Amino acid sequence: MNSMMGIIRLDGSSAMLKELCEHRPVASLPIAGRYRVIDFALSNMVNAGITNVGILMTEKARSILDHLRSGKDWDLARHREGMYYMPNDSVDGRAPIGNLSGLYNNLDYVQHSSGDYVLVAKADSIYNMDFNKVLEYHQSTGADITFVYQTINGSIPGTSSVLKVADSGLVKDIYKSPNVEAGSDVTMGVYLMAKDTFINLVKTAFERGGTDLLIDGIMRRMDEYTIYAYRHEGYMARINSVEAYYRASMDIRKPEVWEELFMGENVIHTQRKDAVPVQYKETAVVTDSLIANGCEIRGEVENSILFRGVKVAEGAKVKNAILMQHAVIGKDAVIENVICDKDVVVGEGKSLKGADTYPIIVSKGAAI
Repeated sequence: MNSMMGIIRLDGSSAMLKELCEHRPVASLPIAGRYRVIDFALSNMVNAGITNVGILMTEKARSILDHLRSGKDWDLARHREGMYYMPNDSVDGRAPIGNLSGLYNNLDYVQHSSGDYVLVAKADSIYNMDFNKVLEYHQSTGADITFVYQTINGSIPGTSSVLKVADSGLVKDIYKSPNVEAGSDVTMGVYLMAKDTFINLVKTAFERGGTDLLIDGIMRRMDEYTIYAYRHEGYMARINSVEAYYRASMDIRKPEVWEELFMGENVIHTQRKDAVPVQYKETAVVTDSLIANGCEIRGEVENSILFRGVKVAEGAKVKNAILMQHAVIGKDAVIENVICDKDVVVGEGKSLKGADTYPIIVSKGAAI
């Protein structure tokens, strides 16, 4: 089997994530108590034996640099190959439009990299899959380009790329659609193709004025390529709105979802941060929740996710909530259907309650 190199795009849509992505891209959004969204795409590549991964940068990328650093926690801090940051530079002082300019300006990196195939993935989804099976499928079909997709069970807010797939797996059409309904075959932002195909696709599309890999590089030239689609049967959540992030976080508490994502042979890696175990004090009552290390619990926590270093005081009640790193919930405070970003402080006796389907968001560093 031939080798692959990987490219991870950070240009996921963040407009519907509001305050959560005001200062960070979707890729660095904290998830599941100790991970970031990018950990899933990156870990899946590493688990498939990919040792050469380019990170196509975007604006507000400082948090990504802080999280990934040299790539050591993913075994990508290497003398040869490893992790490479692909800058998407401004043009004439203006921010670049789309992702094609960044890919085009880094084609020399792709050309000189080992690997017969290029695997491109967007860092805006939660899933655990074996990319080697995608390569096997790609080779068996003789496709020029292979998409990875999922037939969704529920609706997805925001615009998605939908496939029309024949029984043979051949892609007959690709189109953009807002508010996709259940039963649709939606791309996961993962494409596989030979290196020469990728270089030709990016070069031609950009030099003709294109800005987007999918729209200008693939959709406008469908007649030139044989395109197949590989179906992912496991769990997948696309993080493109507050509702989607909240729903995915609540899903992860379910034992069957947690087991599929984190307990199989393919490990999801993240930045290592050592801390003391959770401290459950005598007054603590915790049910159906995910609690990261370094937390100190004195109050009640139900159906919630607490990241590292969160403190819940005696008498406080936390329900259906997501509390990111170092949040502090004061004595007798009530938190329900709420997402607290990092370093939030909720004072003694305060009460915050959001709707079941749409939580309140408390911005990073806020004090209430």
